[in-house]
Amino acid sequence: MASNKRFGFVLMTTVAIAALSGCSGADGVASPGAGSIDVNQPAPAPTPTAAPTAGPITAAQFATTSGQPASTSANPIAITADEQLAIVNAGANNNVNGTNVLTGLYPTTATSATTATDPSTINPFFASTNYVGALNGPTDTAFQDWTCNSTSGEFGGSGARCTAVPAVGTGGASAACPADTINDGLVATFRACRIPANVTTDLTLPKIAGVFYRLRGQTEIGGDLGTSGAAGVTLTIEPGVVVAADSSEITNDLLLVNRGSKIQAAGTRAQPIIFTSQQNLANNGVSDASQGQWGGIILLGRAPTAICATGTGPNNAAGSSATCQQAIEGVTGRFYGGPNAADSSGQMSYVQIRYSGIAISDGNELQGLTLGGTGSGTVLDHIQSHNSADDGIEIFGGTSNLKYIAITGADDDGFDIDNGYRGFMQFIIASQRLLGATADSFSTEIDSNGGEDLLPRTFSTYANFTFVQTALAPAAIRLRGGADMRFVNGIVKTATNVACINLIAQEANQADRSTIRGRDDAKQDAGPPSFNSVYFSCNGR
Repeated sequence: MASNKRFGFVLMTTVAIAALSGCSGADGVASPGAGSIDVNQPAPAPTPTAAPTAGPITAAQFATTSGQPASTSANPIAITADEQLAIVNAGANNNVNGTNVLTGLYPTTATSATTATDPSTINPFFASTNYVGALNGPTDTAFQDWTCNSTSGEFGGSGARCTAVPAVGTGGASAACPADTINDGLVATFRACRIPANVTTDLTLPKIAGVFYRLRGQTEIGGDLGTSGAAGVTLTIEPGVVVAADSSEITNDLLLVNRGSKIQAAGTRAQPIIFTSQQNLANNGVSDASQGQWGGIILLGRAPTAICATGTGPNNAAGSSATCQQAIEGVTGRFYGGPNAADSSGQMSYVQIRYSGIAISDGNELQGLTLGGTGSGTVLDHIQSHNSADDGIEIFGGTSNLKYIAITGADDDGFDIDNGYRGFMQFIIASQRLLGATADSFSTEIDSNGGEDLLPRTFSTYANFTFVQTALAPAAIRLRGGADMRFVNGIVKTATNVACINLIAQEANQADRSTIRGRDDAKQDAGPPSFNSVYFSCNGR
């Protein structure tokens, strides 16, 4: 979601940590024997003192009121920092006075930073865990090999650098393009096989040594089948395939899967599927600063949305409106939404999306991955969005569940959810650009796009999350507009002068502080956001 003002800057932060170890027992100088005096014995070294323990955090350091509408005595709308801190303290096993327990993205020890909560008791989607954060200690390999490594996120394992040329292979000069793709000749030593702009029949992209598949312009899978149950076409992408956007022309390159059609992009841990820019196919063609070199991926489904286009809807708590639909941002005239909460837009597993994200205009952007009304039948796991020039992932409505998601180097928000999204996420990481993200960039931004009481109400659960907030935004977590949210088993780390949370009362002309008001079943309102087993290391502590 776009901010009203996005100012780029370079964040240059140097953190020095001094570790002093205490001494016990002898000071290393032999004691003189009885009755003897050694006048040349040096004075004993002073006993080192332990580093001071950080004192209790203040409400103003922990939470910020930035972005709140002006309040008056007759119309108190703002949520104070003290109130925000009290909401977090009302949960169980939270530590608001934490100091850094991470080395990069990994916990420094195998001991959970705070007592964990079992998320599987919330919903069967969640795996049972006994630790907080996305990674279980310093030796957890869950994010290794299928991700790429960068200054924003070092996962280790066998994963290549994000700047490295993907493993297209050799033999491009003699390779043939598969049926229903277009031979664009050689790019360096690789054979470029272009995907048609309109894919109207099932298409499979096999892994062929020396071949990459090219996106040129707005590449669409199927046509929009609306809210009906009609089935479209399927794009199947085999493990290890590389898809690169065409840098030889100026149109915004993107892949869009329309309602009713599917993508089946199931890579493996050893052979992830890589979507990237064509610049990334040359040695030194990209750097850790590269971003916004193509549009990204859009999946559109027929699950409910709360925001309905003019002349459609309205929707209800069950999301059963057959008419409610909304145009997706970033393109023109493509819609998402419908009454099928279990809708499937296919599968994306073990996938990297590199160097994407384009701002068409303020509030109209292409992200690394955009989900519009995708349903719970859509399989989304082991996905990395790296160096998006906008959000890593933005979710407009729908009910999709996500697992093992890494957002590294995003220039705007890591996870942006709105428009009545009601899904679950577990094992998620947001680690922003070290080269300077925009000034209104959050690890996660959660809201309702100005529709506080439109239904279905935005309500998600994050479990086992790690947010490393390097951008000098107001906070790591922004929640506003009457959205509901549940946070379980998290680690939140922010830079100096950056708070951990930013709860905003409302966006439209309301005075009931919809974001934190009490539970109201008639409005599908779960009440204030809840935090349980979250370890906060705020304001550079």
